[in-house]
Amino acid sequence: MAKWIYTRTNKSKSTIKPDPKDMRKKAYGDKLHNESSKKKHYGEKFRTKKADNRLTKEELQKKKRLKTQGRKKIAAEAAIQSKVRSVASSQNKDDSTAYDAIDLGYGATSIVVNKIKQAVYSKFHKRHNEKIDNENKKKTMQKEMQRKKNQKKSRETAKEANQVRKKAIEKVEDIVGKIGEFFANAIKEHPIITIIVLLILLLIALLSGIFTSCGAIGGGTQTITVATTFTAKDEDIKGVEADYKNLEKGVREKIDNIPNDYPGYDEYQYELDEIGHNPYELAALLTVLYENYTREEVLDKLKELCKKQYKITTHEIVETRYRQETRTGTRTVHNDDGTTSSESYSYTVTVPYNYYILKVKLSNKTLESVIEGLSLTDDQKERYNILLMTYGNKKYLFEDDTYSVSNPGDYPDYRVPGEYLTDEQFGRMMNEAKKYLGRAYVWGGSSPSTGFDCSGFVSWVINHSGNGWNLGRQTAEGLKNSTARVSEADVKPGDLIFFKGTYKTNGASHVGIVVDPVNKIMIHCGNPIQYASYDSSYWRNHFYCYGRIN
Repeated sequence: MAKWIYTRTNKSKSTIKPDPKDMRKKAYGDKLHNESSKKKHYGEKFRTKKADNRLTKEELQKKKRLKTQGRKKIAAEAAIQSKVRSVASSQNKDDSTAYDAIDLGYGATSIVVNKIKQAVYSKFHKRHNEKIDNENKKKTMQKEMQRKKNQKKSRETAKEANQVRKKAIEKVEDIVGKIGEFFANAIKEHPIITIIVLLILLLIALLSGIFTSCGAIGGGTQTITVATTFTAKDEDIKGVEADYKNLEKGVREKIDNIPNDYPGYDEYQYELDEIGHNPYELAALLTVLYENYTREEVLDKLKELCKKQYKITTHEIVETRYRQETRTGTRTVHNDDGTTSSESYSYTVTVPYNYYILKVKLSNKTLESVIEGLSLTDDQKERYNILLMTYGNKKYLFEDDTYSVSNPGDYPDYRVPGEYLTDEQFGRMMNEAKKYLGRAYVWGGSSPSTGFDCSGFVSWVINHSGNGWNLGRQTAEGLKNSTARVSEADVKPGDLIFFKGTYKTNGASHVGIVVDPVNKIMIHCGNPIQYASYDSSYWRNHFYCYGRIN
């Protein structure tokens, strides 16, 4: 039976014969329907009075081609995105930024975007876990970064303050010079008017200076204070000082134990520098290196500094010496009666022997010299010097340390009475000693090149006064042991005066040279080297004894 196609148009109903080309032999599939063919069959069978909106074969093929092209385009875009994403990931650690750029540049489909986001979220989740695992390390890094930031800020502030100060001085000098020249000419021509103008300008300058200073103080006081201040807590600064003194105590104990550690010697000769340091130097250095430091944080650094500051060396000397020994013998005696007999007798002989001496030397390189050898940067050195100059704005911490706090004394213009200088030995001592008036105290110093501490100064004067004395480099206790005791009533210019307890050490801790026994004046290495009264309450409380050089 022929197959008819019905259509509905505005014209009267008509029938259209199908094209013979479309007539083809039916397949068995038209009877053995599957779901799709069954649906197609009934659609054809019952389509009446409806427009046939089905696509033609050409339209179906075109749609298929477009669909295929679309899939290929999507696949190509996905491939391009994958390639670009790979390049972006290798050049940029921030995956999310790279992915955003890709999405904006190529307009990926929602499916692709979702997959990308899942990958990103997965990586972010992994990084989040790593952050948790490394939390302690990051805290340590943050603390170190903050410390370096504080150091940099302090250095910049100190440098800025110094530059501002220099520029201000130069500017003021220039202005003052010009103003001075102007008013010098003006005063000659109009003296009264010029004076009135000067007074008015002075008043304006004072008022302007007050307001300007207030503004400057408000803007810069905080940073300048940080640059000039010991930033660690007071208890940590004092604790660190106590720890360093304990290390120095260990050095002193090693010296005291030399006979036990090196037994069997006939004599032990000591050449010892004083043990001690300037606590402000130590605090300034640690502030520059660590800023807000703690005792535990700097303990290893203290050990390193102490090892560099002090050095103990020993040297054995063997001398051939001679002594008289008494010996006994027997001899034959011829008697008057012609008989003989024997008798004992004694005699002396000179015998050589070895005399063993151990020379022990303690060198105090001084903490100042150690710090100079640490290769600090220029900014660190500048900050260090500022901290020393200001005592870290915490002078009260070690104010009782007479060797560290500068005090010019009460006798800057003192002159030794002429009658005392008639003693030639004393005169030569004074000629050498007064060369160094005003020199700062340096722990362990023993020469003009290194500076002096108290015993180093007195030892130098004794050995270089031209009186034929050579006691070597001695501590205060060593000088005491090298001199004869003198009563106060017999003290004369040139005798030594000893004190104890001025710092923690056994025996004499300080020494000076008596220059005026009547007025009780000495020359000694305080801070700086100066004339001072040894009759003050401080020195009376620490008085030990007098000594005379033999």
